[in-house]
Amino acid sequence: MHGLINRAIERFVRDTYGREVWGTVTRNAGLEFTEFESMLSYEEDMTHRVLGALAIQLDRPLPDILEDVGTYLVSHPKVEAVRRLLRFGGPTFTEFLHSLDDLPARAKLAVSDLDLPELELREHGHDFYAIECRSAAPGFGYVLVGLLRALADDYGALVLLEHNGMRDGCEIVEVRLLSSDHASGRSFDLSARTA
Repeated sequence: MHGLINRAIERFVRDTYGREVWGTVTRNAGLEFTEFESMLSYEEDMTHRVLGALAIQLDRPLPDILEDVGTYLVSHPKVEAVRRLLRFGGPTFTEFLHSLDDLPARAKLAVSDLDLPELELREHGHDFYAIECRSAAPGFGYVLVGLLRALADDYGALVLLEHNGMRDGCEIVEVRLLSSDHASGRSFDLSARTA
């Protein structure tokens, strides 16, 4: 598993629950360190142990935690770069949805050895979509639900999201767009501003 993914989990826990909780999680997961290196690769089992220890520590179902990680990646100021990468998908939430197929390639432009799950958008009717998420690590669909929920708010859209389990080796996330201009979204400028 790429270190950036593990580092995102680490930062989510530290920023949301504190360093003490993160330290307990790493000990209970059997890690001999407390910080992941972003540019290293780790055994997938290590990530699963950390997530399992986190679910036990927080006494919460893992899907709920993974959804919270997705929300964190879009909404927390410390990971603004992820929000910027995602918002390059288009000026509206609908255009963003149609750009999801390209997201793994866009991520590779930033980090060449980062393999994100394959995403395929299927339109099932007016403002009704299903996203197929094919990943070697099941559970990413829940992260995607959190990302989409936070991005819908970011765009000012009102959506209903549902993780519909696995079908043909893919996690299925359903998206119903109720209103594309429900509220004013957060401001976003394609050009990064420097102070």
